[in-house]
Amino acid sequence: MCAVVGLVVGSFLNVVIYRVPAGLSIVSPPSACPRCGASILRRDNIPVVSWALLRGKCRDCRTRISVRYPFVETGTAIFFVVVAVYVWTGGYSAQAGPDSAGASWIPAVLVLLAVLYLAAVSIALALIDLDTHRLPNRIVLPSYLVGAGLLGSASIVTGDYASLIRAGIGLAFLWALYLVMALAYPGGMGFGDVKLAGVLGLFLGYLGWGPLVVGAFAAFLLGGVFAIGLLATRRANRKSGIPFGPWMLAGAWVGIFWGNQLWNSYLSFIGITQ
Repeated sequence: MCAVVGLVVGSFLNVVIYRVPAGLSIVSPPSACPRCGASILRRDNIPVVSWALLRGKCRDCRTRISVRYPFVETGTAIFFVVVAVYVWTGGYSAQAGPDSAGASWIPAVLVLLAVLYLAAVSIALALIDLDTHRLPNRIVLPSYLVGAGLLGSASIVTGDYASLIRAGIGLAFLWALYLVMALAYPGGMGFGDVKLAGVLGLFLGYLGWGPLVVGAFAAFLLGGVFAIGLLATRRANRKSGIPFGPWMLAGAWVGIFWGNQLWNSYLSFIGITQ
């Protein structure tokens, strides 16, 4: 089920990735070939399948359709399945509270929806940032409301307000950290990164201190390794602009999937047991 939903969402993300940076509506007009303007027929709008049947070309003018389209659709489907398995096999354990009797599945569903939303947003923002070096407000700012609404509802159902408080701390901490860096080094960090940092802090903080710390650190580690690789291969120099959004998102997912394990291992290494 999640794979099918992921394919459909991935098809929509292709529209978002193309239209949002251009300032276009994501709901109208219907999808059309950017070269000949021919409307995309319903039978040609089936994720992955239609691209394969058309052999990656427009039905009318035979212009090539980027392989990114099926890649995004397939990648989103796989990502959704991985996230669903992670949540339902214990990646998130709802804390029992006075209001949670008989409704233990509700917070897990709410958190699943929140993390799936973050997965979809991560794909869209990473590709847009790679294409345009921008993180559009039209995607980032609503993510605060969606994340707070879903995660806050999960806390209300379980009575687990500690996670909600932790989410607020995570939001404020990462937002402030990136703001300081943006002000100290305007050429290396943009305010789009600052806004995205708050969103990631909200999600990571809710899931735990481990995901928050590891997710924040992993972004700089991954981004730094990538930058060093570009410099070493002379694909970039010290003045080259490298989008950091994709590495912030990649680091956040390292924190989500492995943050607790890595954090606990680190604490054990330095002699602190929980």
